[in-house]
Amino acid sequence: MRRQVIMIGIVACVLALTMGGPCLAQPPGGGGQGGPGGQFDPAQMRQRMMERMKEQLGADDAAWKVLEPRLTKVMELNRQAQGIGGRGGMFGMMGGMRGQRGGTDAGGQGGRRGPQQDPATMTPVEKAQDQLRITLENQSATPEEIKKQLTALREAREKAKQQLAAAQQELRQILTVRQEAQLVMMGQVP
Repeated sequence: MRRQVIMIGIVACVLALTMGGPCLAQPPGGGGQGGPGGQFDPAQMRQRMMERMKEQLGADDAAWKVLEPRLTKVMELNRQAQGIGGRGGMFGMMGGMRGQRGGTDAGGQGGRRGPQQDPATMTPVEKAQDQLRITLENQSATPEEIKKQLTALREAREKAKQQLAAAQQELRQILTVRQEAQLVMMGQVP
């Protein structure tokens, strides 16, 4: 229960930063920080987040070079296993609702939004979420079709959970006790 509350808090903070941060950070007249023309830059946000984690974990450059790829893998699998973010998570559903208003998107697909991400780079969980979203947007989809896509999503998330457990174990092997405690507090390792 506590972990769910923490995860909800993290998602709420990310959503608040995503939606409100660029508006607040941009000076009048545009040209703010974050990207071209003051636009929000997710890569820059990730970079700052990883720098803060490096600092919190007390890792020097040599240790971080080993730790960062493992931590990044754990964070990505954690996100997938929880169904947070990505195209098919909460943000994907908001986009799906936006797409139901009608009109055409840039891809000329009627009420459906065009892909935001190259399908070749999507994770299995993101692909399953996307397929379920597409099925749900189809008002004539049968319960069997919906159930098939829902089962595929659950299986993809379960596989991600198994991969997450292995990645967490691999990460713990190189952590100090203090670093492990910090990551437990952050919800990245159990």
